[in-house]
Amino acid sequence: MKAFKVRQIIIFIFAVLLVLTPIVMFISEDGFSIGGFKFNFLTWERFMNPKHQEKKDISAIVTKVDTAEVSLKKHTNNSNGQLGAPEGFDFQDKGTTTLYLGDGAKINLYQFFTELTTASSQGKKIHIVHYGDSQIEGDRMTGYIRQRIQIQFGGYGPGIIPAMNVYNTISFKQSYSPNFKRYTCFGGSKLKSKKYGIMATSARFTDEVTDSISAAKMTSLKEAWIEIEPSSNAKSRAKTYNNVALLYNSCIAPCGLKVYKNGILIHEDSLITDGKYHKITLSFESCPEKLKYVFSSTISPNICGFSLEGDYGIQVDNVAMRGCSGTVFESIHQGSLAEMYKDFNTELIILQFGGNSVPYFKDSSAVRGYAARFQAQLQAFQRLRPTAAILVIGPSDMSRYKGGIYETYPYLPYCVEQMRKAADNADAGYWDLYGAMGGINSMPAWVEKGLAGKDYIHFTPNGSSIASQLFYDAFETELARWKQKTK
Repeated sequence: MKAFKVRQIIIFIFAVLLVLTPIVMFISEDGFSIGGFKFNFLTWERFMNPKHQEKKDISAIVTKVDTAEVSLKKHTNNSNGQLGAPEGFDFQDKGTTTLYLGDGAKINLYQFFTELTTASSQGKKIHIVHYGDSQIEGDRMTGYIRQRIQIQFGGYGPGIIPAMNVYNTISFKQSYSPNFKRYTCFGGSKLKSKKYGIMATSARFTDEVTDSISAAKMTSLKEAWIEIEPSSNAKSRAKTYNNVALLYNSCIAPCGLKVYKNGILIHEDSLITDGKYHKITLSFESCPEKLKYVFSSTISPNICGFSLEGDYGIQVDNVAMRGCSGTVFESIHQGSLAEMYKDFNTELIILQFGGNSVPYFKDSSAVRGYAARFQAQLQAFQRLRPTAAILVIGPSDMSRYKGGIYETYPYLPYCVEQMRKAADNADAGYWDLYGAMGGINSMPAWVEKGLAGKDYIHFTPNGSSIASQLFYDAFETELARWKQKTK
């Protein structure tokens, strides 16, 4: 190996510095592109004044949050038509954050409070549908909110679940035959009919057929199955239910159904072949164990999901839409969606989005464009279910790694501002998750405390519980204010 002299090494170092110094002094902070490839380089400002990771103190936020799931009663699987009773705690005006409510949003939410507080005493059910991106995947946040609401206001079961659950969840167990295929309005395979239903997803065991000629060619009988059972890991209220309903539409060919409980046939039926939305409900004396739904038809209907509920009270449905921006709801068949909202007495719709768009904003006009599209979705929900209140949960803090540190995405605060305006324009309430966490550059502190993952985006289970309770404290504080005004 050739040995280099000290002088040669020094000359080489100075030559490199001679080349790099102009680049460091004049390079843009955003880097430069060559042949479609983006290059980033240390700038002179960063060289002279390197950034240091901000260590935000969030102890005052997280230590004040009580995430204990208070439950005074011993839960029973027995029904007798009475599975749903609340435990009835007083409303606590203790929120450290608040719901932002314009005049229209306050009227709508206060009407919902009337429904919420009287449902169990009147022996009826109401549904809260929680739509969101991967931040609520696997029943995170929703599961905690559901438990708090059902303990306080009544209700059992996880509510409506998808026909094909593809995310890990603690709230129920499900499996299905390999010939079932998942269709969604927000990614992957699409339905030409757009009849996804409340869950924004459906499942089929044959290809979709939209004309009579193609239907006539499908003569081979197919069989498929979906199996459901309660999860021992679910929160106490979610793991118990005694009413199970199959939700379907677009049935255009004879379809047989057999339902097995622990391997024993308990129900045999035929689906209605008029193509419309229908449900088949089975009631049990106690929470059923393993239920297996076996379908047989030449043409599959759209299986839109199942509802797992008690006899009365509040149901909170988790609709996780991984990668979704929250601007796709008008791509669902509006008539069939409105029919399902009415059938399930949906009185509150929660929308938790924004996080999937934040990393891609290039300028403020892109943020305003997104907010305008999101507002259109809120207005669509008002047309679909005029009696329902709407609450928006904005994006959490999210960090990007740049210049050796984790920092808040540059347009995230502006996105929060614009989404709040969009909610106000549509008479929807808004809760600022970003602000509740501590605002700008708070995510690294959540990660350090084990409350968020190393992706600096998603909460851990403990973090989800804290974020959920912060929301519920704001929700309950508004309830207390409403209650005071009604005295």
